[in-house]
Amino acid sequence: MNIPADLKYTQDHEWIKIDGDIAIVGITDFAQGELGDIVYVEIETEGEELDKEEVFGSVEAVKTVSDLFMPVSGEITEFNEALEASPETVNEDPYGDGWMIKIKMSDISEIDGLMDADAYKSHVG
Repeated sequence: MNIPADLKYTQDHEWIKIDGDIAIVGITDFAQGELGDIVYVEIETEGEELDKEEVFGSVEAVKTVSDLFMPVSGEITEFNEALEASPETVNEDPYGDGWMIKIKMSDISEIDGLMDADAYKSHVG
């Protein structure tokens, strides 16, 4: 299982990469493995301001649908539109081309409440 050390993680299995006041968000390798083959990524919140832990979209796999939660508060500035045509990219490259959204963070201090790679490894066992 791949858990990059340079990212932060949520208990709901989202990862977050910080670039100034922009956060790039996706789901972890563990999450995509648990979901199985992803067939659809639905994100209709682009341009909206959401609070930490609010649902920003959902991922549909062959056997289940899972909500996606905001790791930090902010405005969703971009959705990875490539996922509309190729949702399986999330399975193939969850930390790269399979990213889901970009957030302009409204409270950068919220990052302090997220897990580092070691804590996330312990969380998923």
